[in-house]
Formats: sequence, C-alpha cells, structure tokens
Amino acid sequence: MTHAAFPFLLPVASGIRIMYYTTDNLRDYQQEMKLRLFKEWEFHQSVMVQMPTGTGKTHLLAAIVREFLHGSHAPVWIVAHRRELVDQIEETVSRYGMRKEDGRVRVLSIQWLSRNGQTMDETPALIVIDEAHHALAETYRALWKRYPEARKLGMTATPCRLNGKGFTDLFESLITSWSVEAFIGRGYLSSFDYVSIRANSREQHLIDSLKKRGADGDYQIKEMNAVLNRETSIGRLYESVERYAHGKKGIVYAVSIAHARRIAACYSAHGLDAVAIDSRTPALERKKLVEDFRRGRIKVLVNVDIFSEGFDCPDVEFVQLARPTLSLAKYLQQVGRGLRRSGEKESCILIDNVGLYRIFGLPVRNHDWTAMFEGRMIGNALSRARTEGRLSLPGILSLPEDEKQREDELEVVITHDRLMESLIDRKDCAPEKETQPVLKSYYDRQSGLWGLRRGERMTVRPQYPEVFDVCGDRAAVRFGNGGAGVVNEAGQPGIQLDRCRKMKFMREDLLAVTDCAGNESYIDLKVNRTYREKPVVLAFGRMELPYSGVELLKVGEFFFSRTGKPYVSMRGVNRSGICFYDFYLKIPDYRVPKDCQLVDPVWTTLFDVFACVLAGDDEEVYWCCGRLADRSIVVMDGNGNYYQVEKGKGKRYVACNAPRPGEADFHTVMDRLKEEAGRCAGTARQKQLQEEERKRWKRLEEIRNALPFRMGMKWGLKSGERIVVPPRYRKILPPVGYYCAYEENACQWGVMALDGRVVVEARYQKVEIDGDGTVRLTVIPGKVKTIKL
Repeated sequence: MTHAAFPFLLPVASGIRIMYYTTDNLRDYQQEMKLRLFKEWEFHQSVMVQMPTGTGKTHLLAAIVREFLHGSHAPVWIVAHRRELVDQIEETVSRYGMRKEDGRVRVLSIQWLSRNGQTMDETPALIVIDEAHHALAETYRALWKRYPEARKLGMTATPCRLNGKGFTDLFESLITSWSVEAFIGRGYLSSFDYVSIRANSREQHLIDSLKKRGADGDYQIKEMNAVLNRETSIGRLYESVERYAHGKKGIVYAVSIAHARRIAACYSAHGLDAVAIDSRTPALERKKLVEDFRRGRIKVLVNVDIFSEGFDCPDVEFVQLARPTLSLAKYLQQVGRGLRRSGEKESCILIDNVGLYRIFGLPVRNHDWTAMFEGRMIGNALSRARTEGRLSLPGILSLPEDEKQREDELEVVITHDRLMESLIDRKDCAPEKETQPVLKSYYDRQSGLWGLRRGERMTVRPQYPEVFDVCGDRAAVRFGNGGAGVVNEAGQPGIQLDRCRKMKFMREDLLAVTDCAGNESYIDLKVNRTYREKPVVLAFGRMELPYSGVELLKVGEFFFSRTGKPYVSMRGVNRSGICFYDFYLKIPDYRVPKDCQLVDPVWTTLFDVFACVLAGDDEEVYWCCGRLADRSIVVMDGNGNYYQVEKGKGKRYVACNAPRPGEADFHTVMDRLKEEAGRCAGTARQKQLQEEERKRWKRLEEIRNALPFRMGMKWGLKSGERIVVPPRYRKILPPVGYYCAYEENACQWGVMALDGRVVVEARYQKVEIDGDGTVRLTVIPGKVKTIKL
C-alpha cells in the first residue's frame, strides 16, 4: 500500500499520537471524510459520521482503523449489532491487512460484549460503532461508562430516531457526506425507477387504517400482519413484481415472519425462486441461503428486518417495500439495498407497495441530518395531510396526465432516465434555494411557554413567555427575565431590550417597538440603531445583486446610512440631489475633512467632493476624491485611508494620509493609477470596438440573402420581408458576398455593405465587385483603381 509523503499528527486523550496518511485506494469522498474525521478528533473525543447506504462506510471504517493503528499499539474494537455484520466487517477489514488473529482489531457484536465485556482485560483506544443510530440503547451506553478515555466513532447512514432523541449525549459532533442525489449524479450510486401504489388505491386505504403503535413508536406488527397478511394483498405484491421486475433479482421487506413465509410461498408457486429468511432461520441455513442469493441460485429474498442494514449485494435489481413504517431510517436503509452500483446493473427498480414515498419523499430527497442528530427534528413520517403536494423534488419530471389517470393500483413515479436528466439539469443550471417551511412559533401546554419550529423540526424548545412576532429567520420574543429581544431560528439573541409592551417586524428590516408607556420607536435591524420617527427606506440600484444597490433611511429632514459606522446627511438635503451612478451613491455634503486629497487638484476643488455610499459595502460612508479614466473612483474613509473602487469589484486599498515606511505617498500612487486607468480605458475601448464589429458581421451573415428592391424611383435592400436599407439610391446592383454597388447620382457609383454602411464613396463612373473581395473602380474611361475589401 502506498502512502502520500506527508503525515498528520493527532494528539489522543490517552497520550498516544496517531500518525495517519493519505491512502490511494479510497474514493475522493471517502478520503475527504477521513481527513475531516481526524481533524474533528483534534477537538472532540467522539464523532459520528453519516454516509448514505451503499457508499462504502465499511471500507472507510477499515481505512480509518488501519491509519489509527499506525500510531497506537492499543487495540481497536468494532462493534456491530448483528452477527451477520460481524462476519462481513471482519472480511472487509482483512482486506486492509488486519486479521482478527493479530489481536489488534476485534470485531464484536454488542450482544456478546454485553455478556462478556466485564471479563475482558484489555482497554481499547478506539471503539467504532457500526450502524450507530442504535447506539442509544443501554448496551451501547455501557461502553461510554466503562471506557471513557477511548475515542468513539459512530458510522451510520441515518442519524435519526423515531422517538426524536438526539445523539449529543454520546457523540459530540456529526460529519455529513454528500446527499444521495449527489452520489447518484456522480455515478457512485445507482439510478432507479420508482413504482408506488396510488393515493386512492385499496392498499393505501388499508395502510391508512392502521392506528396502533408499538413500543418503538412504529406501526404495531400484530395489527399490520392482520391487515396486510392476506391472500389478495400478497397476490398484488406478486403481480407488481411480475409486471415491473420480471426475471430480476431482488429483496422483499415483509411485515412479520408469517407474512414473509407466505410471500415466498406465493412467489414460488408462480415459478419464482423465492425464500424467506427471518430471526428463526438457523444460522448455517441462513448463511447458505444468502450465499445462494449472491450467486444467483435464488432470485428473491423475503425478509423481516434482516437485510435492512449492512447487507452488501450490489447486483440487487429490485427492492420491494411490503412493510409500512413510520421510521425514516428504516425506509432509507431498505431502499438503499438497491442503490449500490454493480458493473452489469443499469439501474434499480423500487416497488413501493405501501406508499412510503408519499410521506418520506423519493430517496434523493435531502434531509437535515444535523437537526435530527441534535434532537431538534424527529426522524419519522410526516402526516400525509401536511405533506401532500409538497414532496415533489425540484427538477423531477412528472409523467403525462393520461398515464397518471389510468385505472391501475400502481403508478410510475419516476424512471431512471428522467431522474438522471433531472440531476444533470440541476447540476448545469444555477443552484436554486431549496424551499423549506417557514419559521413559526408554537405553544407548549405542559410548560406554558413558547418555542420555535420549521415544519416538523423544532429549532428552539419552549422557553419564552411570549413570542410577539416572527419574520423570516428571526423572532421577536419576551425572555424569562421579563426583557425582550430578537433571536434567530436557533434562539441566539441578536438584539436585547428592556421590558416592552409590543414588538412587530416591518418591511425592509425594521422593527417597531412599543414600550410600557405606549411610546413607539423603530429599530433598524441591519445596524441595530433606534429612531423615534418612523423611517422611510429609499433604495437605489438593484438590491438583489451584489455591488449593485444602496439603501438610505429618510427620517424627518435627514438621510441616515445603513452602514456599521453611522452617517447622517446635512439638514435639508434635497432628494433629487442624491444620485446613483452604477455602483455608488452621491450625497451632496460640504463638510469635507481638511485632510482629504484630490485625484486631480487642477480640475477639482474640495467643493466638488461629495459623500459616497458604495454598493455592497456596509462598513461606512466615504468621501469621493475623484474619478479615473476607466470609470473607477477613489474614496477616502474616516481614518484617512484611500481606496480605488471599480464596478462589481468592491474597494481596494491604495494609499493613506500618513504613509508607513516604504509606502508611496498619495500623489505618487495617483500618478500610477491614472496611467494604468488610461491604458485600461484604451484597452476597454478597443475591446468594445471589436465586440461591435463582431456583432456587425453576425448581422451581415443574417441578411446575406438581401436583394435590391425598387419603390417609386428609388432603390433599397430587403431581406425577406424586412427592409435593411431604405429606398434612397438611384440604383443598387445585386450583392456579391456581403457588399453591393450602388449609384447615388447619375454616373456616381460606390460600394456599401448589406447593412447600408458605405465602404467606398459614390464618385466613380463604374464599380465591379469580384467574389474574392476585389473591387475595380473606374475613375475615368481607361483609368481603373483596384482595392481589396
């Protein structure tokens, strides 16, 4: 194994220093995740890593462990929650040269550890938790209590829990990888076709009738089995596989052991090689069946939560969802079994016989893993009433209306070719801001307090006695101590005030505050300044574009800036005297500092200097000292520093009133800038002329089919029905290339281009144009002048 030349050193809590290297056998995103993890370990003892199912978490895990062992002789434990995953991880780890016989890396099931952990006499330096979304169980928590000094790494595709509990009491931080959409778009995961039951189908009505919940908050298995484990429902499962995945290899997720066995029996009766695997299947038999499935001897595996996590078989061609669930983690883990890439697999078919996409969205939908990790958002299904109509993804193409309305229990939601077209289109076009629910307040009856949330995601737990108003990403609230203020969506205060009666957000980032005596004041939220009168916001230029707009507040007879360093105009400045020039605003002001120097003192006086607000600059208001030939300006700030400002580029420091040792003075710098600006202006003019010439030749090409036409006694040129040269000449001959001969007066001929531009003045007795651009001009009979166009 080759390594990059540079090592990274990382201090470990136990005093060990880990040396890790850049490995060449990892993909780019895996390498990025590994480097981010070791960087995160410099600040945190335990870290969770999120990567979608099928993107190689186990390979990344093995690479991390191997690099960890370069600088440590203490053992590493890898803990899984099922025996099958132990065998699979051991096989992957062995490929990285770490065999269990060496004793440095142990792969253990959590069940074995809970029974035998007390008798083990070794202390691990690193504990890796595979499928770490299970780590909230007490058996895992015991590892934190027993080995507090060991580093912890959690690997999962879905850092969420159905009960809404976060992981922050075990893991200090979360590192997230690319989205499923990005992995598919870049070819690391398989594209897919998605087929689902319709919203008004019989199966969907049956699933909507499920009311009972189990101990984990999901649907109760007993009720699901009673409702769905029926001959008619199982028959429809087979029909959907036969129709959309005939002859393909796949996995079916069933409700219960009885349901799985009945599905396998039905499929087998129809000639489809299918077997059921569940927790009661003996270990050796289960291993043999899985091996037969991998080798293709068995076409369909029907299981009950056995192959939801960690099962690696890339050539799975379809996944059938026959088990309803309220768990986002289960949904993504199940569909993820089909998204692994395989050399011969073009795409995967996801057959959703329980309508899960309608509550979770398609597998490419983005999720706020950080909010779920922190316990601010529940990893469950949203209610259909609240999600209907807003789960479609931007760029995902819908099918024709006639296909949607067919009398059929199933519908094709998306095909793999349309999905890929959509991902490519979204990659090529400018990224759009993803729509998200608006921020709202909510009341907690138990505590009598108010909190904040976005849709189903809780952003601030109930803690405010009152929420006055919510606007955008901010909320005006009353704090527990009686004071008031403005907080962001996470509850972090931006403005804090004394007691008040009322607060209300206004347009253009203004906040109206009514104090306890009933007096109103207004706060400019951009700069946190208070006004007694209601300000009028004046906008100049285009505020939605950077470096293209400026805002002022008019309060009474004065104009106030919205910059960090405040500025107020002179009394009585007329609105019409304030002018906007592309990238700066000119405000008449004779209070010019005495130390302000001019770009061209010969032609400019201090009375020509004005206050200047730069577009896109919210620091302060400047003094404009003059303009250069390239249309840039030079401004001075309140500390005597000078900047050159160009349109669309912001400001650049050039000089100051008190130059530092080795720094040129103002006039020397200005001489150089004026020379450079002159050259730039000349170059810009030349480019402008070239661009105009290019556009002209393009226009000539468009009217190359122009022909002479006569109107009255005059001739012109017409391209189709479009007149390109009005009829004003005595005669025009048919064009040759882009040019034609014209007669202005009797026996006075010249040459013009098809757009009417005169190339040769009309003063010759005769003109002849050749196809190669040669023109023969007869001055007088016998005297001919030749030119090249």
